[in-house]
Amino acid sequence: MKRRNFIASASLGGIALTLPVIRAFGNDFPEDFHLPQRILGKTGEKLSVIGFGGIMLNDNSQEYADEIIAKAWDLGVNYYDVAPGYGTAEERMGPALRSYRKKAFLACKTQERSREGAEKTLVRSLQRLETDWFDLFQLHALSSVEEVEKAFAPGGAMETIDKAKKEGKIRFVGFSAHSIDAALLAMQKYEFDTVMFPLNFACWHAGDFGPQIYAKAVEKNMGILALKAMALTGLAQGEPKYYKNMWYKPVATDEMLKLALQFTLSKKTTSAIPPGKAELFLKAIEMVKDMRSNTDEETGKLLHLAADTKPLFRHG
Repeated sequence: MKRRNFIASASLGGIALTLPVIRAFGNDFPEDFHLPQRILGKTGEKLSVIGFGGIMLNDNSQEYADEIIAKAWDLGVNYYDVAPGYGTAEERMGPALRSYRKKAFLACKTQERSREGAEKTLVRSLQRLETDWFDLFQLHALSSVEEVEKAFAPGGAMETIDKAKKEGKIRFVGFSAHSIDAALLAMQKYEFDTVMFPLNFACWHAGDFGPQIYAKAVEKNMGILALKAMALTGLAQGEPKYYKNMWYKPVATDEMLKLALQFTLSKKTTSAIPPGKAELFLKAIEMVKDMRSNTDEETGKLLHLAADTKPLFRHG
């Protein structure tokens, strides 16, 4: 399949992303094509501007995982993100990433808030991913101040993380959050290397969700990893999922998908993780080929869409 035809063909209702389609994707990109990289805050590491969201491997075959990770690597993706809660993703990513592990930047997470729970998930994730260390390990999905307090309390998850870092099992420490208050408190309590949060045009403009965390992260020179760049809104009650690994709707057209992604990457973002559907991951790679800042007219289109959208997250 020719690159110039992929976006049109892989519409959101979409073609089946078969193994031959994955193998053919990008084969007519310029020979020197390689995803741009950006520095990850104060770590000095350089990550591809599009990251590989491991959740897209959930409930897919090992052959599928092998093919799409090989394709991602060939196109310059060096940042791979996964979590225990992503179904079968860890078991699929471990073997698929084996050949690239020494050069790849591998990030994992724990949603446990206790020392024992975090240790259990860390050990299991290392085993499933066939690695001795994680480049980045994160407190996953902090959603309240109470969760932050629990993770930092005696017997909390941060004790496991600090111990694992001293033992060389973790290089850098970060967190992901869906709460302004939780994120700000976490950044106050610990010198995290990274923050992962929704950096999305609709949340930013219509929900006042994001600017606060972004400003503090920039001030602290943290690596900023963006979630939900290509998201639009949540599902209505009873509305079926667009895709099994996505609990929200993506932006509906290729034009606006690209403008949404450009909005996120125009900021001091190191990398964006596309939604958990492989077609959207490949679209994001293709869109980066001629990525630029949005024009005033394009920004106006995003603002109009944001004003007519119920964002996934709101502040207050």
